[in-house]
Formats: sequence, structure tokens, C-alpha cells
Amino acid sequence: MSRTFRSASRIGSAVIATAASVVLLTACNSASVPMEPAPDAAAPECAEVSVRLPSTVDGLELRLTNAQATGAWGTPAGVLLRCGVPTPGPTSEQCVSLSGIDWIVDDSQAPTYRFTSYGRTPAVEVVVDSDVASGTTVLVDLDDAVSRLPKTGACVGADDVLG
Repeated sequence: MSRTFRSASRIGSAVIATAASVVLLTACNSASVPMEPAPDAAAPECAEVSVRLPSTVDGLELRLTNAQATGAWGTPAGVLLRCGVPTPGPTSEQCVSLSGIDWIVDDSQAPTYRFTSYGRTPAVEVVVDSDVASGTTVLVDLDDAVSRLPKTGACVGADDVLG
């Protein structure tokens, strides 16, 4: 065996070993966040949302999840997203509009808040631990992804109904 071939072989082996180490270390440091997919997670519109999820929300880094059409940010995860949740019907719950997207606000588990998109099909659910992130900032950071969903309605107030 020639000296050149042995050197090239050693270099190739070293490169492969280094690459394998990087892959192994990356896998160890990026454990996926366990989540349950929403009932309509397989909807094509949810795929559009998934590919547009931002790499950060309110400064928290995007993490891997183990379920289709989901997202998680922070370590531990302080923000969770599921696309394909049931589309909410008319409600008397608080509804806010941010960046052209309407959200129903569930504060019954404060300081953890659940926001469900309203007037978009399929709907998106975002759960925010307010000790870790600002719900308003998170929803604004997600507006590019969620705005891809077809708009089918909007929040209305008492003045809109009675006026």
C-alpha cells in the first residue's frame, strides 16, 4: 500500500469520525419536546404554517418536537404551538387582534395562557408561560406563519352586534 493512500485513508477516517461525533453530540443536545398533534395536523395549511415557524419567538430558540404541525421554543419549552386544533365558533371569551390575526385568550391557567386563532381554518393554538415569554410578543413573532391560514371570520364586539 502506498504512503499517499494510507495518509488519505487516515484523513478520511478522521473526517468520518469527527462528523459522527458532531452528529452524536447534536442529537444528545437536541432532545425533542414531546407533544400531541392536533386533530387536523395533517391539513396542508398546517404544513404551510410549519415551514414558516420562526427560529425564535421573544428571544426563545425553536426546538425539535415529536409531533406533526407543532412548534416549541425555549429550554425548557415556554412556548408551544399546535396547528389543526378545532376551529372555535362564536364565543363570549376575550378576543384580541394582533397584526391582523384574531386570538381567543384563555387565562384560566394563569400564568400560562392559551391563545387560539379565531376566524382561521384550521386553527392554531399557542400556549405561553408568561413567566418565560410575553404572549403579545410571541403572537406578533408568529404572525407570518399564522397569517398563511385562510381567513374565514373575525372577532366582533358588542358594538358590532348591537350597533
